Amino acid sequence: QVQLVESGGGLVQTGGSLRLTCVASGGTFSSSFMGWFRQAPGKEREFVAGISSSGSDKGYGDSVAGRCTISRDNNKNTVYLQMDNLKPEDTAVYYCASKKYTGGMILIASGTYDTWGQGIQVSVSS
Repeated sequence: QVQLVESGGGLVQTGGSLRLTCVASGGTFSSSFMGWFRQAPGKEREFVAGISSSGSDKGYGDSVAGRCTISRDNNKNTVYLQMDNLKPEDTAVYYCASKKYTGGMILIASGTYDTWGQGIQVSVSS
């Protein structure tokens, strides 16, 4: 059974940066599409970024495009989300998710994913 564990969250000032890390265990990471989502209080879960199993295809949500970079290291079973120029509206719980899928389509629907991490808080102060 796949398990995902996020780390790297915290409190940062507006304009700052954070790098989130998600380590996978118990499955075939190199055959999985990986995504990052976020959910703010009172709001629906939102797609942030996704990366194909090989790392060759990436996609971003409109609200973070140009400020975030997703990457992965299949040798370490790890996916990263580099977030720059953070804004208060980026404050949310961020989740890592996986889907066993080796195609190049970017999976933006949360219901598509098989496994979720526990989430990690990111707070941006103004």
